[in-house]
Amino acid sequence: MTHLFMKGADHMDLFSSTPDQDRPKGPLAARMRPRTLDEIFGQAHIIGEGTLLRRAIEADRLSPMIFHGPPGTGKTTLAKVIANTTAAVFEQLNAVTAGIKDIRDMVSQAKSRLDYDHKRTVLFIDEIHRFNKGQQDALLPHVEDGTVILIGATTENPMFEVNPALISRSRLFRLELLDDQEMRAVMDHALQDEERGFGEYSVEIAENAMAHLIHIASGDARTALNALELAVLTTDADEDDVIRIDLETAEASIQQRMIRYDKSGDNHYDTISAFIKSIRGSDPDAVLYWLAKMIYAGEDPRFIARRIYVHAAEDVGLADPNALLIAQAAFDAVEFLGMPEARIPLAEAALYLATAPKSNAVITGIDSALNTVKNERPGEVPVHLRDAHYKGASKLGHGDGYLYPHHYEHHYVVQQYLPDQLKGRQFFTPSANGYEKTVQKRLDYFKDRQNDARNRKP
Repeated sequence: MTHLFMKGADHMDLFSSTPDQDRPKGPLAARMRPRTLDEIFGQAHIIGEGTLLRRAIEADRLSPMIFHGPPGTGKTTLAKVIANTTAAVFEQLNAVTAGIKDIRDMVSQAKSRLDYDHKRTVLFIDEIHRFNKGQQDALLPHVEDGTVILIGATTENPMFEVNPALISRSRLFRLELLDDQEMRAVMDHALQDEERGFGEYSVEIAENAMAHLIHIASGDARTALNALELAVLTTDADEDDVIRIDLETAEASIQQRMIRYDKSGDNHYDTISAFIKSIRGSDPDAVLYWLAKMIYAGEDPRFIARRIYVHAAEDVGLADPNALLIAQAAFDAVEFLGMPEARIPLAEAALYLATAPKSNAVITGIDSALNTVKNERPGEVPVHLRDAHYKGASKLGHGDGYLYPHHYEHHYVVQQYLPDQLKGRQFFTPSANGYEKTVQKRLDYFKDRQNDARNRKP
């Protein structure tokens, strides 16, 4: 199946040197940017009929808000739609290039506008997460007193990257990636629109070519439109004056899926979190997927190896003591081999952890002990456990009464090891999984010996 979009009889040649002077300039994605709410595809959960945000925009009753979500989902577009809708003066700053002086100048103009013209100012800040604390603090009082109505846009989690005081005074709206049907609607609209798109040309795009562009763009409308534009502009019309886009042309226009993965941003932390939780949840397929995503996106393999190392102890622990050795081997392999070969030992170690019996008894035990040390009266080392060799400490009685376990049956003898005030305290409780079952049996034996010793006391 192909998608055929026919032009009118009096069309111009695609590469005509005398284009219509009124035709919008710039890349297709910029030309096709929606101008009204009705032109926006997707995001029905926040701008659909009857939603709070749509009502506020249509009534021009705006309050501070922050749009967040992946690139290409329409955050800036929605801000520009608001600019076209509101009666307020719309100002825009980019957090990358604007400084505190720019903020102060804009605020001064906004105050004058409000005092003399009774006009409000809507301030749109793109990439607001790039504002440092000083810049955000400079803006805060003017958002609080209503001098400006803030609209921020960010690809990061605003709860982590934006001043909590600004967050508390703003409504947060998350924009989602477009689904395949919405992406197709964006593409069709661009091919049919005669004013801003390719509607004045005859373009025939094969179904598999369209599907490829949508699939690789992964919900990012800007990426899909950029690829479509490249495909159309680099394809000559045939003898019937039709530009035919086949799969090969589509593949050349958008060859590799773009992975949303910023090593200092949300995708980095979210992906490693999913990787770790998949290990803990014993899902080897999910583990391989998240590992592959990190590798594909260029994550530092040493970072991955360190996380595997940590979770060999934290999530597997003594349920399989070999897990820590496997993790160490993977870390060494990363240092010794480098990428891409190191992907194999990383995958092996991750799979070993994912399929190993699980226990967090190690981390529970050490954290419980640390909490006791932190919050309870320090315990003195029992005299029989003290060092008897250092500078004649034996003359003070240090080490007196110590029983050497290897002199006893099963290399075990009952004696006190904890401080007096902690006698009987238990920090480590093995799970019933893997090797820890064997550990528990051994501890049960020790406990029985302790009970026997107590019962023999007069």
